[in-house]
Amino acid sequence: MTAVLAVQGDFAEHEAALRALGEPCFEIRQKRDAEKGFDRLVLPGGESTVQRKLITALGMYDTLKERISGGTPTLATCAGLILLADCFRTLPVTVRRNAYGRQTGSFYTEGDFAGIGTIPMTFIRAPYIESVDRHKAEEVQIKSVTDGHITGVQYGRQLGISFHPEMDKDSRLYAYFLSV
Repeated sequence: MTAVLAVQGDFAEHEAALRALGEPCFEIRQKRDAEKGFDRLVLPGGESTVQRKLITALGMYDTLKERISGGTPTLATCAGLILLADCFRTLPVTVRRNAYGRQTGSFYTEGDFAGIGTIPMTFIRAPYIESVDRHKAEEVQIKSVTDGHITGVQYGRQLGISFHPEMDKDSRLYAYFLSV
């Protein structure tokens, strides 16, 4: 069962994509939800600052960080990537927020994702990964690069991506996540 952080952002679209693959999901909206048993976690896109404040205010921060640090497979998209790197600090990368500019800088492309092939990539006020911590570089797999910038990485069981797979009909990235 996959838990989807549902305090803000595009959580419903992630749930729909996972359910289309037969994966049961439930929403994490409060601390008791975060304490339930689950096998996987999705941190959706949205507003990372708002999500961080709500995670903290609702008392979920420690529980979620412990789950992620403990090896729960985690898919983090856009704002979720920022949460992994800057809030939970479990992903050893430096992220540049709104790297492609404002809403008008949003774009769609297709790009290679290691282990999957060419997939659609929708970037909405997206971040990218500026650098990987040199002390952990051998453990971080770069999964995608877009216009010379790192847009997808895997670190253990954490998958951090800059784009929004929930906005496209291609389910291969979700199938990959379910195999992690």
